[in-house]
Order: sequence, then structure tokens, then C-alpha cells
Amino acid sequence: MNKLLTLTTALVAVGAAASAEEISVVSWGGAYTVSQVEAYHKPFTEMTGIKVVSIDADNPASPLKAQVEAGNVTIDLADVELSDAIRLCDEGLLEEIDPAMLPPAPDGTPATEDFVPGAIQDCAVANIVWGTVIAYDTTKFSGEQPSTLADFFDLEKFPGKRGLLKSAKRSMEMALVADGVSPDEVYDVLGTEEGVTRALAKLDTIKDSTVWWEAGAQPPQLLADGEVVMSTGYNGRFFNAMVAEGKPFAIIWDGEYMDYDLWVIPKGAPNVEGAKKFLAFSTDTQRLADQAKYIAYGPARKSSAALIGMYQDGKTEMAPHMPTNPDNMINPIWTDPTFWADHDVELSEKFNAWLAS
Repeated sequence: MNKLLTLTTALVAVGAAASAEEISVVSWGGAYTVSQVEAYHKPFTEMTGIKVVSIDADNPASPLKAQVEAGNVTIDLADVELSDAIRLCDEGLLEEIDPAMLPPAPDGTPATEDFVPGAIQDCAVANIVWGTVIAYDTTKFSGEQPSTLADFFDLEKFPGKRGLLKSAKRSMEMALVADGVSPDEVYDVLGTEEGVTRALAKLDTIKDSTVWWEAGAQPPQLLADGEVVMSTGYNGRFFNAMVAEGKPFAIIWDGEYMDYDLWVIPKGAPNVEGAKKFLAFSTDTQRLADQAKYIAYGPARKSSAALIGMYQDGKTEMAPHMPTNPDNMINPIWTDPTFWADHDVELSEKFNAWLAS
């Protein structure tokens, strides 16, 4: 709560200084925000003269919801997960977005046909497709290396501490798939009492060896500090640690949890028109491809794929590191945003009770 209050206070301070030539954009921080600043913020300001104030949050949906409900909005645009975008829209906390404002692909294909399925919502437009994956420190295993989601839960074969997201979402689905549930059936199973019990029972097998994380920057740091030998985390964060920082990590793509991040505009945003200009600019074909120069997340537009080239180091091909690369789509778990919009509160309560027990 203190962190949320501090962030909200910071956002209010930003809002006090806001003008028509400024927008406040809240995102997730770290290497991800850096990729947005380089690919979106700087060229947008250069083209329009509108300053972009970048603010970090562990989950941008939280301060957005708090501000709109308090009637004191200083955020113009926020980057949120798909289930949060749908929930916030259903609650009437977001501006609706007309797809007609989005630029077409270079060949004239309308945006509604160029974005990947599910990327355009009533109140949100996706910029990236990302994966929650497992990474491990290759120096910690002298013989056989872990290679599957099931290996993450096998403390006997691969001993050592695990890093796991302190959340029902993603942790419970990955536990079920590791326990043998098909990704196609995971939400049918998780929607039953027996399925919830099964997921928590699987998590029980590593609970005493788990270090819980909450912010995206934590998993690579936990691995680097030797606090864990394996951790779930976001593929782009692990890529940055491996390629930009030279860490001896490897990614397990089996059972990756696939999701979107999307731009949303809160109801009552101080500069709605500026936010819409930025949203349209940052989701055009070239800009989404440009972001992939800085982090290994897949663009949400089909036309961007052919434009993905080298990492900023000029020597690393980005395509093999994308979560949407066919070679990496091994048993993927695609998020069901409707399921989480309906069950988030209930399953979070059960997960937190299990954590405390």
C-alpha cells in the first residue's frame, strides 16, 4: 500500500506540471521501459514536440484504477496486461478506442486485419506479445541441464532454490501443465475446485524451496545473485541479462505462458488527444519492429515481423529470441483473459491463503 501511495503521489506531482504538450506514460520499468523510450518516446517527441514523461510501476493497472476511482487522474496512458485491460474496460475506467485511428500496414492492410487476433480490444491496443518462461543458471548444473516445465518442479533431479511469481495467475497454470494437464484444457481444469487443489498441490512440492518475486526485474537478479538456480520470469528480461549483460543463463521455452501488453487511456486523462496520438504512433508497423531492436518481445502486428532485424549490439539476430518464433512455441499456454477477468479475485484469495498456510 505504501508503494502504491508513493507512486500515486509521484503521479500527482507529475500531473500538476502537465500541459497540453506533455503526456504521462506509465509502464513496467527496466529493460522494457528502455525499449519503449528508444522506439516510441524519443521519436514521438521529435516528430510532434509533445514531451513524454515516463513513470515506472510494478503493475500500471493498480495506480490507474486508484486514480480513476479517486477522480484524480494524472496518467494519460498505461501499459497493462490483457486481463487487466478487459477488466478495467468492463468497470468503465477506460476510454474506448476507435480502431479507425490506428495506421494501416505499409501495404495498406487495415489495422484491424494486421494486428494479431485479440490485440485490439474495445479500450486497448496491444504493442507486444510476451512470454513468461523459465530461465536457469547453466553453471549450477554440471551434467544434464533442465529442459522442460516439469524439470522446474523436480527438486530431486535438479536441486536448488526456485524463483516464482507471487501470484495465482501464471503460477497456477504453469503448475497444472507441469503436472500433465494439456495447455488446451488448463482453464477447464483450473475452473474447478479439483483443479485448484491440484495446482496448489503441485506448487506445494517446491513451496519450501521457493523465493517469491513480484517485479519483472527481480528474476534475473535472483539468478545473478545465486539466490535461485531457476526462476520463472519474462523472456525479454532474461534476454537482456543474457545478451546485454553476458549472464550464463539459458531459457526453457517448454510451457511458456503467452500474453499481450496493451496501451490503455484512463477515463479522465488530462491529455486524451495527446495520448491517442502517441498510441497510434507507437503501434504502427515500423515502431513495433523498432522496439524489437531493444528487447525480445514479439510485435503485435503481422507486418512488423519481416522488419525485425538485429539487436542494438549489431550482431545478435532477434528473431530466434522472440517468444512468437515457431521454434520457441513448445507447448505454449495462451492466457485466457476472460477467465482471469471472472476468477482473478477468487483464485487470488485461495492462492494467498495457501501461501500463508
